[in-house]
Amino acid sequence: MAKKRKSSGRAKGGAGHKGSVQCSRCGRLVPSDKAKKFTKTVSSVEPQIARELRQQGSYIPAHRTTAYYCVSCAVHSGKVHIRDSKARKTIPAR
Repeated sequence: MAKKRKSSGRAKGGAGHKGSVQCSRCGRLVPSDKAKKFTKTVSSVEPQIARELRQQGSYIPAHRTTAYYCVSCAVHSGKVHIRDSKARKTIPAR
């Protein structure tokens, strides 16, 4: 049977077994090198109040939240798009 992807959809190389992470949307356990990772910076202060505080010279901390998605949830939610075979061979520009 033909192989669809050179990497089999994973980024482990020759590293052996990788740990698993849980999908943020459906809860499925996915290998960490196969899961789609999205990091978002979140502030605990509302934007209008944060703007006023910054004008006064205050420092407003913001923390990062990381969400992991399985491939099917990433495609369904529009985080990742399906590419044709030629586009799969090239690395997308970020």
